[in-house]
Amino acid sequence: MSPVTDPTPLPPPTRHPLTVPLLAVILLSLLPALVLAWQRVAYEQAQKTVAVVMDYPALAVQAQRVGLEPQALLDRYRALGVNGVAVYEDVIGNLEQRGDLYVRRGADLAAEHPGADVNPQWVYLRALTPQGERELATLPGRYTIPTRRVTVAGQPWVAWPTDPSFLPAGPNEALIDALRAQGLVLVYRPYDDEAVKAPAADWPDVPFIAFTGDEVVGARTPERLAQVKAGLGQRLPALIEGSPQRELNTLIEGRGAARMFALNPSWQNRIGPIDSASKYALAARERSQRLLYVRPFPTVYETERFLKRTSELLQRAGVKVGSPVITPFQTNDTLRWLSLFGPLAALVLLGLSFPLPRLGLLVAGLTGLGALGLNGLQPFAGGALIAALTFPALGLVLRRSRVTDWFIATGLSLAGVLFVSALGANRESVLGLEPFRGVGLTLLVPLALVALSFLPRQDIRQTARDLYNTPLRLGDLAVLALGLAVFAVVFLRRGNATGLGVSDTEARLRQELQDSIIRPRFKEVAGHPLALVGLSGVLPGFFSTLLILGGVVGQASILNTFSHFHTPLLISAARVLIGLGVGLLLGLAAIPLLNFLLRLWENWGARRAGQEVRA
Repeated sequence: MSPVTDPTPLPPPTRHPLTVPLLAVILLSLLPALVLAWQRVAYEQAQKTVAVVMDYPALAVQAQRVGLEPQALLDRYRALGVNGVAVYEDVIGNLEQRGDLYVRRGADLAAEHPGADVNPQWVYLRALTPQGERELATLPGRYTIPTRRVTVAGQPWVAWPTDPSFLPAGPNEALIDALRAQGLVLVYRPYDDEAVKAPAADWPDVPFIAFTGDEVVGARTPERLAQVKAGLGQRLPALIEGSPQRELNTLIEGRGAARMFALNPSWQNRIGPIDSASKYALAARERSQRLLYVRPFPTVYETERFLKRTSELLQRAGVKVGSPVITPFQTNDTLRWLSLFGPLAALVLLGLSFPLPRLGLLVAGLTGLGALGLNGLQPFAGGALIAALTFPALGLVLRRSRVTDWFIATGLSLAGVLFVSALGANRESVLGLEPFRGVGLTLLVPLALVALSFLPRQDIRQTARDLYNTPLRLGDLAVLALGLAVFAVVFLRRGNATGLGVSDTEARLRQELQDSIIRPRFKEVAGHPLALVGLSGVLPGFFSTLLILGGVVGQASILNTFSHFHTPLLISAARVLIGLGVGLLLGLAAIPLLNFLLRLWENWGARRAGQEVRA
């Protein structure tokens, strides 16, 4: 005899007369969602070209240290996949370093020429070459800083009340022309200074602008920001991964941007060439990064090793190295409105299918209002969140009595994927500028919705009294505590940056998987077997119910995966399908294994009892 009695059967869902019409609405709404998904895939497939852009100043420093000309070292790196360079705006100090200008402190100049018209607290500039003369003729007019021209010992000087060495001085046109002639993709990096009268007026003809620091040029003054926006012309600003810049959204509005990935130099040097290459390839393949901004490692050997590995991984992923042609993602609002009926119908169906329909409709209504409120009452963004919260729960609320019900739940989750993409993907979200609001709720709310559907079909006050009076054993508390702990770990480790780290072994496994295939999400690989085992009823007591709830996390993770709109749709689909396949195999293998172990346990107990009786 089994030591654990079977639990009270779970209440069946309500079969409401509107179930079939609501399912029909969901099915019809899938048609415009499919069209939108096809359009998104077509757009993303046309955007699979990246530029590998080398930081030119860092390249020049490395070339000097190894006794090479910058062009010679650049040629070596070009042979390994580099096809672009990033050139910074000159500052007046660069003109001094090139020998065009001579900078002298006023105190030194006054000491050398006693009695001359020299202010010891000022800084003085003099031209040394014809290029320097041309620069010095125009530089004072670039700034709001008052200057004056003086003659000291027969030499003309321009006097500055402050050290001008770090003032932006415009582009190095000769260098940019030479690099452009080689067919390189150029990224210009201007500096900002409030003293510059006309920002962006002399920016060179390059396709991309990457701002430095944590704000764009002109961010602090509306008038200067408007000048910069007008001065951008056809140039696209770079959207640097992980480095938000103040007022960049203003410049991108109506124009678009190029997503750019770069590693912090110290972190890059710490993890080494191979790990760095893996991160760059992942950024290009799975995060739609179009500009891969690279800096040399401390040695040429390490840099070449990094570039070789990066080229191999990009080629393996089908990403072409070339000159990116970037067009904004366009949406069809008519199709989006038609798609919106699907999540709304699913939300109503979910509420009506609860064993307590009134409670279900109340919960569904609060879920819908919360999703809309969280997204500022924007219908498309709110509808995308409704889909992400509803579809993972809908299948396991409608049916959960046999293993095959997992396929129904998974099919509904995959249908929800199309609605999330159709309603949530737009120009801003595809660029990563407009994050999916409520992404953390996509793991929590579906679990709560399914848990509430377990309430028996009786007065909820009686249910509350029954729960309060239910005796709990120490084993029950231990199992519940373990379940809560596991869910807390899963929830806290959602997304790319969390408060919980990973072990070195797990990090290495992740990298090996992402370099060879598209890495599935652990929540799905673990969640799907839990659902299959729970639906099989192989475990006694309330264990099956807990496992079904664990399986909800796997279904919710499917929708959560597709809520990262900057990830190409096909990449997310491959990740989910791999997770489904692995999870299905593990679950189908776990059911007979658990059956065998339980029979072994019971038979062993029966033999022990028989031996004790005979003794």
